[in-house]
Amino acid sequence: MMPEIDDDGNIKLKTILIGRSGVGKTNLINIAKNIAFNPVEESSVASSFFKTEMIIDNRQFNIYLWDTVGQEKLRSVVNVFFKNSKLVILVYDITNRDSLEELSYWHKQVKDTLGSNIVLGVLANKQDLYLNEEVSDEEGQKYAESIGARWGITSAKTQRDSFITFIEDLVRDYMNLINPNKKEEKEKQKE
Repeated sequence: MMPEIDDDGNIKLKTILIGRSGVGKTNLINIAKNIAFNPVEESSVASSFFKTEMIIDNRQFNIYLWDTVGQEKLRSVVNVFFKNSKLVILVYDITNRDSLEELSYWHKQVKDTLGSNIVLGVLANKQDLYLNEEVSDEEGQKYAESIGARWGITSAKTQRDSFITFIEDLVRDYMNLINPNKKEEKEKQKE
C-alpha cells in the first residue's frame, strides 16, 4: 500500500466517516473546519469532502475528510465514495444502540470494497450526552477490538481536540502500516 504524494511531497490521505444518519458525522467534519457545532444539522443527502492540512511527527499530511450519507435509502451509492480511502472512521452515537449495531453492516461494506489494507477507527460520538448513554465505553472498545480498529470517544459539541487527536492517531497507525520498520526503530530508541 503506497501512499499518494502530492506535488509538494505531502502525503494525501482520503479519510471517510461512515455510520448511521444522525450520529454526528457532519458535525465532526465541521469542527475540523472550525465551524461551530450545529445542534440541528440536517442529514446529509450527498457525500462531500473537506481538505485539511495536518503536521504530524514533523511531516505534513493533506487529509481529505469525506462525509458519507447514512440514510438507509441512499446506502447503495455510498460504496462509490469508499474508493482510494486509506483511513475509515466508523462513527456511532453513544445514545443510540442501533447505531453501534449497524457498524457491522458498514464494516462489511468497507471490507468488501477496500479489502484489509486500510486503517480502521471506531469513534463514539456525543459523549456530552453521557446521561442518556445506551452504549458503554467497554462495549464500543470491545467492538473495535473485534474488527482490529482503534477506538475513541468524542463529542462534536464539546471536544473538538479529541476528534483531531483521533485522526492524528489513525495517521500514525497508517504510517506504521506502510512502514513497519519505522515503528520498530522508534521502539528501540525508547529502550
